[in-house]
Amino acid sequence: MAANRATEAQGVLKSLVALQPHHVQAQLLLCALCHGEGRLRDASRHALAATERPIDDVSLLANAVMALLRTGDVQRASECLRWPAVHGCNSGPLLARLASAQQMIGNHPQALALLDRAIACGLDTADVRYLRGVQLTFNGRMADAEIELESCLARGTGYGRAAVTLARIRKQTPAHNHVEGIRARFSQVAPDSEDRATLEFALYKELEDLGEFESAWDALARGNQVMRLRLKHEATRARNLVSRWIARTTGSLQNTEPGLPDGPQPIFVIGMPRSGTTLLDRILGNHSQVVPAGELGDFARQLRWMLDHVSDEAIDVTLLAGLNDLDWQALGRRYLHQTRWRAGDARYFVDKLPANYVYAGLIARALPHAKILHLVRDPHDVCFSNYRAYFGAGYAYSYGLDTLASHYQDYRRLMAHWHAVVPGRIHDVHYDQLVREPDATIRSVFDACDLPYEPECLDLGRNRAPVATISAVQVHGGIRTSAFEEWRPYETQLAPLFSQLA
Repeated sequence: MAANRATEAQGVLKSLVALQPHHVQAQLLLCALCHGEGRLRDASRHALAATERPIDDVSLLANAVMALLRTGDVQRASECLRWPAVHGCNSGPLLARLASAQQMIGNHPQALALLDRAIACGLDTADVRYLRGVQLTFNGRMADAEIELESCLARGTGYGRAAVTLARIRKQTPAHNHVEGIRARFSQVAPDSEDRATLEFALYKELEDLGEFESAWDALARGNQVMRLRLKHEATRARNLVSRWIARTTGSLQNTEPGLPDGPQPIFVIGMPRSGTTLLDRILGNHSQVVPAGELGDFARQLRWMLDHVSDEAIDVTLLAGLNDLDWQALGRRYLHQTRWRAGDARYFVDKLPANYVYAGLIARALPHAKILHLVRDPHDVCFSNYRAYFGAGYAYSYGLDTLASHYQDYRRLMAHWHAVVPGRIHDVHYDQLVREPDATIRSVFDACDLPYEPECLDLGRNRAPVATISAVQVHGGIRTSAFEEWRPYETQLAPLFSQLA
């Protein structure tokens, strides 16, 4: 492998596992080689073989868990993190790696506990303090999170991610803000770096809180420009792929023989990011028959497994070509196998990944008993909310007004397409109605999900489940009735976006 002779390496490793099927290192190397060649099913097979028995070496166990997450075998990864070796581990770096794995799975209380153990073992770096601060926000401990993020920044680093997370925790005031500290960090980071971008987003948030809108917009524009140049979103290519996706899925995707439901079923909450999906998820999660499972990427993972295809793109040419021979029932079974363990004894679990709107018609076909709820928010509000959010590399379209408008248009025509090809399967939930008339709107949602009405679901304070989105602070505070036309101070600067949307 070191000599780049991958084919010969695979031959040697296959001979070894033929003699010793439970040789963990050999299976994981084969997994990595197969994954690198785009053979996802073979990679999955080797990752599962490596973890058929408990692993005592925590370093190997951490490697195995990460391999399972890359291949979409989330259930096995979650099982591995409960093995005895994890409980006996006293290595700070390894505990931090395992915490990252728990965060990727969505087990946020467990992730926080592992980070606490890592720090107790002597690992006290800016990185681990930042990760712990993030986990504290996810777990609703905002005061503790603020202290931890301050601790991260006190280590003298230009840690932009910590600054933007800290800025979001509360509304800043003239007496208590970080504006000068943020500006002082600009000299510590490269002008085209992600740290510079996140510092600009943090500065925007704090200046807006202080009512300094002109300076706030300047910071926001600079932060978006840095990320735009780093990620280089190709709007024309994205539009062409969506057009081909629509053309490829124009035939009926209705499942005419759904049978009876077997075990817990998913409620998908989809839509544009920042459209209110987290709010709806929190309300649903209060229901006695529903468990909130977080933002799961499992449908896309299992779709790629079915097509034996490694990709980070939501749509690509392999997915377009592979729908011809897709075994829909097998896809549905694989998705349920990797997710329904989260539901326990509940009737439903919520899969709240906004970007699943790309697959809404496929979800309807593969999972005939799934409920699909689509959040619809005013285009001006949702687009501005995307532009002022920092998503990392997750939503590259959001960092330019033109690419944002193009993406929004693609999203709307794709949702119109799904409503046409799977009529009656997608229930639109309008954000303004959810906020202004929550009781009537939630009654309609519960009817669509075949759930009895429980008025206490509207009390968000009852829901203690972690929230792993940038809406964590907002939803822990209850239903916000002020999240309308927050773009007004920047109406002039946003005119090109609004013109394109019109």
